[in-house]
Amino acid sequence: MGYRWKNKTDVDEAVVVIMNSLDQNEILPTWLVRTIQQSIEDSEPGYVKYFYEEVGQHAPTGMKFFEDLGGSD
Repeated sequence: MGYRWKNKTDVDEAVVVIMNSLDQNEILPTWLVRTIQQSIEDSEPGYVKYFYEEVGQHAPTGMKFFEDLGGSD
């Protein structure tokens, strides 16, 4: 189950988890992708946009897990 991002710190924490997961395994676990997908669906558009910007900058290889969710406007 995801959670609604309420501020940029929430988003930053999600991005750090993505970065750490990719550093360890070069893939994201299914549970993490599902959790973040739910957060994307439940959060305000501004935080979703910020999420995609931050992942693109700090963990670009993670973008492929979320491309079909709106990250490639």
